Amino acid sequence: MDQIQTMRVFARVVEAGSFTKAAVSLDLPKGTVTKLVQHLEARLKVRLLNRTTRRVSVTPDGAVYYERATRVLNDLDDIEASMMNAHAMPSGRLRVDVGASVARLVVIPALPAFYERYPEIQLDLGVGDRPVNLITDNIDCVIRGGDLVDESLVARRIANLDVITVASPEYLRRHGVPRHPSDLDQGHAMLAYFSERTGRFYPDVFVRDGETIEWTGRYKLSVNDSNAHLEGLLHGLGLSQTASFVAAPYLASGQLVRVLPEWSCPSIPVHVVYPPNRHLSGKVRAFVDWAVELFTHLPQS
Repeated sequence: MDQIQTMRVFARVVEAGSFTKAAVSLDLPKGTVTKLVQHLEARLKVRLLNRTTRRVSVTPDGAVYYERATRVLNDLDDIEASMMNAHAMPSGRLRVDVGASVARLVVIPALPAFYERYPEIQLDLGVGDRPVNLITDNIDCVIRGGDLVDESLVARRIANLDVITVASPEYLRRHGVPRHPSDLDQGHAMLAYFSERTGRFYPDVFVRDGETIEWTGRYKLSVNDSNAHLEGLLHGLGLSQTASFVAAPYLASGQLVRVLPEWSCPSIPVHVVYPPNRHLSGKVRAFVDWAVELFTHLPQS
């Protein structure tokens, strides 16, 4: 039995919370994963995992073994990385998750240049605004906007996105053009955006000369996806705030109009995030550095 492989398999089962997910992420048959863990328990003469029909959980002995095994595995990865040619081309499968608008408008259009630089990387790009679990879903890194909610993860801020207030010409024809944030309570409809994680609505925030006004107005539509939010704006379903890079082409074409431009909006921090106990491999480091460069050159308002 390959002891190192067995340790990796056991660690992946603990992180994924199931034999099936671990097998898929390791590209191994589920039976092989199960047998390796059983053989490990038999050799150590301790029970490492509690099994149920729906999930596995780690025992106290298993938690100790997992902690020490992951330290060994990370050390081995560091040794191999240090011995390899520092200029070797990053390669292999890379799992990344990004928000919907960032994927459509920023990451995917730039991928041809990424592949010219790193032709040996295979990118599995998960797209959506819903939160993901990097450990159980075996994701190498994510790009997300907004404040961080899990301080156990390693995060690198790569941008602060400008935010502006916009509406469609048709919406403004029907509801009028607001001259002050207080006008929004007089017959205007908010295109609301709510958090998938908490269900909380995000207010529109207006700042000028030290004054801050938050508006969470009456709405006909609320969404939890940035592409859906944009479509709602384009179809005149409300007035709202969005990242300037999202609105830019529609402002240029006249499909959206900026309103209350003399009031600023707080910027959105963007981070690339990865698990703290995962070795930052060459392919992950390459993607992170590329993302930093990409967002540095992102046009703002």
